[in-house]
Amino acid sequence: MKKVLGLIAASMLLATSALAADAPTFNCDYQPSCEVAPGIYGAMSSPVKSKFDLTIGGYVKLDYAYNSVNLGSNGALLPNGTIPKSSSFAGREDQSILTAKQSRLWFKVAGPTFLGAKTSALIEADFYGTSGNAATENQNAVLRMRHAYGALDWATTQVLFGQTQDIFGPMLANTVDFRTGAATGNPNQPRVPQLRLTQKIPFSDNNSLKLVLGVQNPVQDSNTNAGTVTDTWGTVVNVAAQAMFMSNVLGKAPGYYGMAMNGLTLGGFGLIGSEKVGLPGVAGNNQAVDSYGYGVYAFVPVIGSRDGKNRAMTMSFEAQAYMAYNMLFNGATGNAFAANGRAGTTTVRGDRSGAKGYGIAGQAIFYPTQDLGITAGYQRRNAYNYGSFTAPTAAASTANFEKSNSLLYANVAYDLNAAVRVAAEYENQNTQYGRNTSVAAPSNLGGTANGSDNTIRLALYYFF
Repeated sequence: MKKVLGLIAASMLLATSALAADAPTFNCDYQPSCEVAPGIYGAMSSPVKSKFDLTIGGYVKLDYAYNSVNLGSNGALLPNGTIPKSSSFAGREDQSILTAKQSRLWFKVAGPTFLGAKTSALIEADFYGTSGNAATENQNAVLRMRHAYGALDWATTQVLFGQTQDIFGPMLANTVDFRTGAATGNPNQPRVPQLRLTQKIPFSDNNSLKLVLGVQNPVQDSNTNAGTVTDTWGTVVNVAAQAMFMSNVLGKAPGYYGMAMNGLTLGGFGLIGSEKVGLPGVAGNNQAVDSYGYGVYAFVPVIGSRDGKNRAMTMSFEAQAYMAYNMLFNGATGNAFAANGRAGTTTVRGDRSGAKGYGIAGQAIFYPTQDLGITAGYQRRNAYNYGSFTAPTAAASTANFEKSNSLLYANVAYDLNAAVRVAAEYENQNTQYGRNTSVAAPSNLGGTANGSDNTIRLALYYFF
């Protein structure tokens, strides 16, 4: 194992040296990464002409991941929970994977004004689309839409329509892993079709209030769309909102990937929705089950930047906590439903109830120099009441439910210049399972045991 990691690391460093030798210096030999600045991927774009001004960007990313358990053909990603039970076959295997499917390409458009508003659009894709052959994961890379939205921006108002990040849960874990901590205290990995309004209310030059209100796609992940009583479908659109106090009194510090420089941000967020679900043992029947969640968020520049751009000797702390009910569709809960049926009945003809759970997350990002970033964080998603997952009969519930799913991570990233970044990361993900004892347990997840994975990750980026 040590020899394998050593060979992989040496190969990636050799590749980095070759890339760095050919990379342009951008007229700044005194500071090789001087062009790395706030922006979607740094100040490295120049407009080209289509119908309107068009900017093309993205990055090439090569990942090597060593996992202490076998996570399957997509083992370059940490899963959204469900680490195989330690005693299972997969739990006794380790795994090495190289992939470039996390590479991205985006197109950004600056269009004509409308009633005083600047108009723009963004389309971003990666290569993690559904493949017809999961066994050959890297050879069947399929283009996948991540973001596709248009926006109208006035001085203090924005209208955005299209597909982008879920409004619920604003924190993104600063991981080298593609998942950004989704489903372990960060439920906002899904990018969903939505229409949102953002209003900024200035109090002074340094302080303001940001309000966000949007409607989002109502289809829940538990939907099978197969005409059975287990089907679920959102009956109304999900409504989500944020309210954030924002201030520059503490200066600014690096956020996600060290590219956005953010000021003090404190506030809350929430979501409400409803769906129709089939009742076990009651063919053709259904009932409405609500979905809702609420939480708090904080971003604190512990050590602010001298000029709001330079990252040297800056540090930030970011955290959030939430409570959610029946929100498997965005990973806020580990299950869609909890207990089904009524105690004391021999035939399952009862009510479905949503699974309730909470999430916590926190991370610190420190840049001792402009080029070197160090991140450490911890997250956890937890079922709220284990007893609610115990059903009166075997047919009323699945054999297992997720008690908790936690993620511990630490990484180091270094910018060789404005284009090339090298990064290394350690992650530990642990899933603890509960079991309805009246049901036979699947071989890989059963009982009240846990599954744990340790991942070592190396990555090379070329931003363009």
